Amino acid sequence: MNLIENIDILAAVGDFLAEDLGRGDITTRSTVPEGVRGSGNFLAKEDLVICGIWIADAVFAHLDPDNPRLETNYADGDEVETGTVFGRLEGFADVLLAGERVALNLLQRLSGIATLSRAFAKRVEGTGAVVVDTRKTTPGLRMMEKYAVGIGGCKNHRFGLDDGVLIKDNHITLAGGVREAVAGAKEVAGHLHKIEVEVTNWAQLREAIQAGADIVMLDNQTPDEAAKLVGMARDLNPEVLIEASGGMNLDTVRDYAEAGVDLISVGMLTHSARAVDISFKISVV
Repeated sequence: MNLIENIDILAAVGDFLAEDLGRGDITTRSTVPEGVRGSGNFLAKEDLVICGIWIADAVFAHLDPDNPRLETNYADGDEVETGTVFGRLEGFADVLLAGERVALNLLQRLSGIATLSRAFAKRVEGTGAVVVDTRKTTPGLRMMEKYAVGIGGCKNHRFGLDDGVLIKDNHITLAGGVREAVAGAKEVAGHLHKIEVEVTNWAQLREAIQAGADIVMLDNQTPDEAAKLVGMARDLNPEVLIEASGGMNLDTVRDYAEAGVDLISVGMLTHSARAVDISFKISVV
């Protein structure tokens, strides 16, 4: 089963619709005759990577389970050009109007994330590095947004705080040092959990690896600094995974990839992705 096709997503769609509809669509109720049927087309108004077709379909299905499913020749992950009609839905006009905004909000948001993720994935092609997301997601939309990152061609980092050990600067300060923090994590974490440590200099890098960290995150380093630290880390432990993080963008991400890191975490995949321009035009049938 697809990551996005689960009961949590279906429940969320109901909540999103309830937020928008409130006590009912008074505009449609007062202007559109009852029983009128319409046909709506999803139109890409810019070049984009589609993401969220299944969710858009679920929005209308939630409003009218007997409504025909969304018709499309496209799938999540397909790249389409400006002017492409990539989906069509026919049903009662009041249902189409009630679901339009929620469906578009989700489709535009997720397609925007997928489009930006595709651009990042293409930037690092051939380097061996993988671009990953972060927990900088919209509350309530994390599963969907991380799904969109994967559709775009990048990978997921932690889904939540229970998903892995990532020791950052505040943890190090509160624990009393890198070695103490790693030792505490090894004592408490399960055998399946890898331990990652954020480091900002050579001393922390060496201490983290010698303490047994599985992954080191090079935080806010220049590409040249990252390359030097990668060499030092490989000398200490050729098997350690190395991640770069901090202020990544499309202009710099390949420089970090060519510095030899394994992973590059990019917060902007989710926290700064622009919603792409998609319209849903309805006509009477």
